[in-house]
Amino acid sequence: MNVTITPSSVSGSARAPPSKSYTHRAILAAGFAGEATVRDALWSADTQATARAVTLFGGEVDRRETGTLDVEGFDGRPDVPADVIDCANSGTTMRLVTAAAALADGTSVLTGDESLRSRPQGPLLSALADLGVDAYSTRGNGQAPLVVTGPLSGGEVSIPGDVSSQYITALLMAGAVTDDGIAIDLETELKSAPYVDITLEVLADFGVDARKTDDGFVVAGGQSYAPAGGEYAVPGDFSSISYPLAAGAIAGGDGTGVRIEGAHPSAQGDSAIVDIVDRMGADVDWNREEGSIDVVSAPLSGTRVSVEDTPDLLPTIATLGAVAEGDTEIVDAEHVRYKETDRVSAMAEELGKMGVETTEEPDSLTIHGSDSQLEGATVSGRDDHRIIMALALAGLVATGETTVEGAEHVDVSFPGFFEMLEDLGAGLERQG
Repeated sequence: MNVTITPSSVSGSARAPPSKSYTHRAILAAGFAGEATVRDALWSADTQATARAVTLFGGEVDRRETGTLDVEGFDGRPDVPADVIDCANSGTTMRLVTAAAALADGTSVLTGDESLRSRPQGPLLSALADLGVDAYSTRGNGQAPLVVTGPLSGGEVSIPGDVSSQYITALLMAGAVTDDGIAIDLETELKSAPYVDITLEVLADFGVDARKTDDGFVVAGGQSYAPAGGEYAVPGDFSSISYPLAAGAIAGGDGTGVRIEGAHPSAQGDSAIVDIVDRMGADVDWNREEGSIDVVSAPLSGTRVSVEDTPDLLPTIATLGAVAEGDTEIVDAEHVRYKETDRVSAMAEELGKMGVETTEEPDSLTIHGSDSQLEGATVSGRDDHRIIMALALAGLVATGETTVEGAEHVDVSFPGFFEMLEDLGAGLERQG
């Protein structure tokens, strides 16, 4: 599907979708439990991949129309899957499920789509091998398809922290139900650290004790997953909140702007987008108690932003920089190249089609807003939900029409994204 966006002002109210990061962890945590209910879950292409894995491990995930998932778990010990685990495009699913598969007393095979089969899994495979699991890439390149043969009993392991925080999350979640627990020593500084904070928060809500240490993290073995009252509620997603927030900052110019509901504080590092938009000059008011953010557009100025802990924000910040005066420097971004696509190059190249001047370095992207004139163009979404949504925002303020190709991939994290833009007053047309 292609979507064509015409220049538009936006106003009104939008509700944040549930957090994808929390939903992944909650579905798997509920799988580790005997049974649990996950409320306010995001039911997207990615989270459905995690639900399918729980089913292959011997659990069952039933979805109610209200967004509630009733999960019959496998009670800490997954079955050997009767089929290959297809993680589709979900890197989170592959990493978390790889460690879970190591708990099974037998062999599991994991794969995914072409994009996912190009993403690095080597450090996690090496860590599992060091813990006594037979874990390897079928192509010997640290990429899927993966073969994992357990069972995992736990132990001590070292792993780099600068490739993906999901490796640490995977080991902590699986480690809680091993015999010996797992102690993780970080070989390098941890990037995307708030995502591990999310994991620790979810684990605590499911009754599992895991903690930071001076050198890394540790989780004791022999624990059970059991949320209080048998239920867990997923908070709103700040990665997704970044899109209506940025829309209001660049196109909410009628004096009323955009109100975003469901923005309650949590461990999500991507809540930093509120401060970034405010720092760039938009009129932003976050009522943390009510969980609402009001944003009205104003002239934006470039800024310097580190995405070391917030890699998913890079596409949104790049679009904001294209509208701002001066330079917007996005630094500490090398790990953003290993997402669904190389998001650093993708945003540089696709914004370039729209007349935006950029400078790309291995670990940074600078947007030269003063040297740019946003013009409508046909751009590729790169089969990447975050690239698609960021480019659609640029279309709100570009001269002429902007067509985003492959727009259906927003289903990965924000299935109602284009409906939300229409409700806010954006002019758009779907083709195909």
